[in-house]
Amino acid sequence: MSEGAVSTTGSERANWWIILEVVAFAALAFGSRLVFAEITWKFSGPISLLFTLIVLTLYLRTKGVGWRDMGFVRLPDWKSRLLVLPKAGFIFLLFIGGVALVILGGEQIGFVKPEGLPEGVEARWGDVEGNLPMLLLWLAVVWTSAALGEEMFFRGYMVTRIQDGLGRLRGASVLAVLLPALIFGFAHFYYQGLFGFVMTGMIGLVLGLGFLILRRNIYPLVLVHGMVDTISFIAVYRGEA
Repeated sequence: MSEGAVSTTGSERANWWIILEVVAFAALAFGSRLVFAEITWKFSGPISLLFTLIVLTLYLRTKGVGWRDMGFVRLPDWKSRLLVLPKAGFIFLLFIGGVALVILGGEQIGFVKPEGLPEGVEARWGDVEGNLPMLLLWLAVVWTSAALGEEMFFRGYMVTRIQDGLGRLRGASVLAVLLPALIFGFAHFYYQGLFGFVMTGMIGLVLGLGFLILRRNIYPLVLVHGMVDTISFIAVYRGEA
């Protein structure tokens, strides 16, 4: 019997080797980004994530675990495929709620978004404005690395493996959503600053919650993530960001 078959049923005891595995792959993602940043800082995040996912996929195969165990559920007919759209609508509502909570809640305590774009954001995406080829390049990155890759790694992999690793321990599902959200926020801190860390952390929190509510169905998350980032980049291209 594969490890995946055992872990998805939940166990009374935590499997700390699985938790250690998640920590190791998070370290691989962050460490490889530092290496690739020496070659191309602007694209170091997408490249390191792709590299990590390749290594992760090969590793999981040795454990008898596949991506279908982590969100890529079978959609056997058109009805199940069409249902992705209303489920994406539900995820979008969670997304809007999370963003509103940070903005409105932040205003109450004096934690507001800084004026203008952070230096890291400007350095990374400043040349998108009015530049159609650059916009199209980043949209390709959005749908492959951000929408698909980040949802695979931070929600599909991390949420699933942490929840399975902790088994039926009290608070397992809470930690399975919270820890990847914190890591997701930290992954954006280096170029978005503290406000970006809090905002992306909250987004990671609501996406992780939605992932579990939808019984580990990753497709609606990918769709919403891709559409939100696409709208953001079009706004940058038009000089409206």
